[in-house]
Amino acid sequence: MKLTTTAQVSVDGVMQGPGPDPTKTEVFDRAGWARFDDEASTAMDQIYERADAFLFGRRTYESFAASWGSWDDPGDSPIWTALHTKPKYLASKTLTDPQWADTTVLSGDLTPAVAELRAGQGRELQVHGSGALFRWLLANDLVDEINLFVFPVIVGLGTRLFADAGPDAALDLVDSRSTPTGITIQVYRTTGRRPDYAS
Repeated sequence: MKLTTTAQVSVDGVMQGPGPDPTKTEVFDRAGWARFDDEASTAMDQIYERADAFLFGRRTYESFAASWGSWDDPGDSPIWTALHTKPKYLASKTLTDPQWADTTVLSGDLTPAVAELRAGQGRELQVHGSGALFRWLLANDLVDEINLFVFPVIVGLGTRLFADAGPDAALDLVDSRSTPTGITIQVYRTTGRRPDYAS
């Protein structure tokens, strides 16, 4: 399976609080800044329709379980359907008894576990949100493709997708488009190369 990541980010790179926190585990007074239009919603639905499995970090998993995991089937949501019919894998050493059905906890060495998942049959092993997990996967060359939904807003504070210091990587732009409200959707393929720096 191809490992793909999908993140919603502001123009200044913030990924924290794109929607309200259903778990109420943190106070972030700028949450809810990601406002989807119909075109962006359709693009997100199409991403979820390609999923054969999901890999989550703990905080994103808890947020998804408290929202998508608790809602009744609306009957017309590719996101709900994918999350309730495809296997979910949780990278966590602290959450040992997840209540959301069809969840497997990966509590040991993550590198061979993710490698085994990637070697399986299927289209995409998808990571949504999960910033710390995303950065770890990227640093360990385990990401095949990155989907970025960039919203036309400057949040000003909050956790950013990319840390101030980290590994460098060259990317190939696979697709780029903008929606009527100015959301840009960018798809990058990792190349295993470093960027070319001016000397």
